[in-house]
Amino acid sequence: MSRVGKNPIPVPRGVEVKVDGSLVTVKGPKGELSQQIDPDIKLAQEDGQLLVTRPSDQPRHRSMHGLYRTLVSNMVVGVSEGFSRTLEMHGVGYRAQMQGKNLVLNIGFSHPVEIPPPSNIDFEVDGTSKIIVKGASKEQVGQTAADIRKIRPPEPYKGKGIRYEGEYVRRKAGKAGKAAA
Repeated sequence: MSRVGKNPIPVPRGVEVKVDGSLVTVKGPKGELSQQIDPDIKLAQEDGQLLVTRPSDQPRHRSMHGLYRTLVSNMVVGVSEGFSRTLEMHGVGYRAQMQGKNLVLNIGFSHPVEIPPPSNIDFEVDGTSKIIVKGASKEQVGQTAADIRKIRPPEPYKGKGIRYEGEYVRRKAGKAGKAAA
């Protein structure tokens, strides 16, 4: 039995789960998410919990079991609590600011970079160098944060760029450091 797949998913108050064949829809205070799951995998709701079961021990069913349990769990957590990802900007003159709902970045280009938020995603700026991406869908929050980081990824010589909070950037010695060594 899958260690992940056999765990029940607790459904908090205010969250409504609807299973229509292979379409799972989760509705809560932070929004509504839906996911198509494999028709072989069954989802049952009992005593305020969701149970994910598989029909057999075939490798395909075993791999789907844990996957769909995690996807449905992320949907339940997303509509009840939400997800967030924090980005930090390092560099002289690098700053972020909000212009309406859009995020405007000054990151060393000849022009400011304006990023409109995708649907169901919100941006927050903490100070001038921290960007917080919030939303109900873990996948969408992560992808939006990755797209922002991709605009100016951290470089290894001075460490300038946009990085995830807590991300370690491995530094390299430049030409002068290489000659001295």
